[in-house]
Amino acid sequence: MDGTASRSSAGRIGRRVLDALLPPRCLGCGVVVEEPGALCPSCWEKAAFIGPPHCARCGLPFELAPPDAAALECAACVADPPRFDRARAAMRYDEGARGLVLRFKHADATHGAPGYARWMARAGAELLAECELIAPVPLHRWRLLWRRYNQSALLALMLGRIAGRPVVPDLLVRRRHTPSQGRLDRAHRHANVAGAFVLRPGRAAAIAGRRVLLVDDVMTTGATVAECAKVLRRAGAAAVDVLTLARVVRPQ
Repeated sequence: MDGTASRSSAGRIGRRVLDALLPPRCLGCGVVVEEPGALCPSCWEKAAFIGPPHCARCGLPFELAPPDAAALECAACVADPPRFDRARAAMRYDEGARGLVLRFKHADATHGAPGYARWMARAGAELLAECELIAPVPLHRWRLLWRRYNQSALLALMLGRIAGRPVVPDLLVRRRHTPSQGRLDRAHRHANVAGAFVLRPGRAAAIAGRRVLLVDDVMTTGATVAECAKVLRRAGAAAVDVLTLARVVRPQ
């Protein structure tokens, strides 16, 4: 047996031992499942994953669309094109996703990152194939100190491993500690994050003329990723795409 086969066999044995001691559990409800980073059948049925047809620009799912909908944009993007080039999300942010996201952000459920990144990689396969580097939406240093990790950075690192793309976790800096966006409407969300992000000094050369994939956990109105995209485009990025775990879907 060669070295590679030996390591592979040892890895499988180690995995079986670990699963016996700490069986993998559903990311949603915690029941035992077959593999880590998975949902049980019940939670899977509740998860509203996003697929075509959707807006070619922001990824908003269409309820009804003609067969040639791949190039269609939603009314909102036609009326007011976003600052990013394209956005995709793995799932709708609804009752099925809310618990997953909140536990991931606030309850140290970081073990879900690899599974979530796999969902995102499927939803954003085209974006990952074309991007030249990946960067997360940053947290302000005080929020990072309190939370101890940036969930968007964890997703970005996992996506980088899946796609074989470089990840720059500190590409952007959140220089202003903005209030939570949770209860703000669209206009106030944009005002809240205006000027909140800057490119980290010395990083301009890393993005000049390159296609950047910006990663976040949830997109609601798109205010945060739009502000980040504006900073990146002004710094010389050729294009900025966005990939999120979930997004809010509102009737148009």
